[in-house]
Amino acid sequence: DPLTISTPDDQKKDNQAEAFAEEFEEEFSAQETNTTSDLFSGYNRLMTSFNDTFILYALNPVSEAYAAILPQPLRLGLSNAVDNIQFPIRFANNLLQGKFQNSADELGRFIINSTLGLAGLIDVATDHMTTTIPAHDEDFGQTLGYYGVGSGFHVVLPFLGPSNIRDIAGMTADAYLSPLVNVRGLENYKIPKNLGQSIGIYAIHTINKTSLHLGEYENLREDAIDLYPFFRDTYEQKRNSDIAE
Repeated sequence: DPLTISTPDDQKKDNQAEAFAEEFEEEFSAQETNTTSDLFSGYNRLMTSFNDTFILYALNPVSEAYAAILPQPLRLGLSNAVDNIQFPIRFANNLLQGKFQNSADELGRFIINSTLGLAGLIDVATDHMTTTIPAHDEDFGQTLGYYGVGSGFHVVLPFLGPSNIRDIAGMTADAYLSPLVNVRGLENYKIPKNLGQSIGIYAIHTINKTSLHLGEYENLREDAIDLYPFFRDTYEQKRNSDIAE
């Protein structure tokens, strides 16, 4: 219409609307790409539902009963001891990433906590030193990511939860370093002597760890409209952040 006059405000609104439309289209395209690349989405949704049911109706009730029986200081001590004995994983992966100061910190923490901390039951390096020695939690999945290996497809594991192809490979490599995972041919160097004992140790550790964080899972899932993509995106973002550190 020749009588229509375009004011600066009108042009600003048009530009904002166009920018919003472009941003929406980019976000929609990204979501669409993520969906099509998630080859195991059907399985992952079923496994997420299974894990959710297991946590709410089995793991959490057992952990609550466990917490009612065992005082928190004992549960915290067990958690510290398990963390301490997993030292080889953190030490080796910090070395593999060239983080030599971090490796030295991990070695210092292990020596101090294993001696003054009564086999790791007390985290002396963190809680009872004038100058604390920081922990550096690294695993082989992070090491692969550090050297540019992509995450691959997302996979939800039974009982273990969200993961991806890279991190599954990382867990397999870390199993050879962990004193708590039985590996065929290395029985003499491991605490568990068979697969059953490894599963038992992991089950107790999981119950103990959950007992120290009761209610956190429920609070997290309250924010989710759809559990699977929420947990998937949260996991992948967390792992990318860990690798970037």
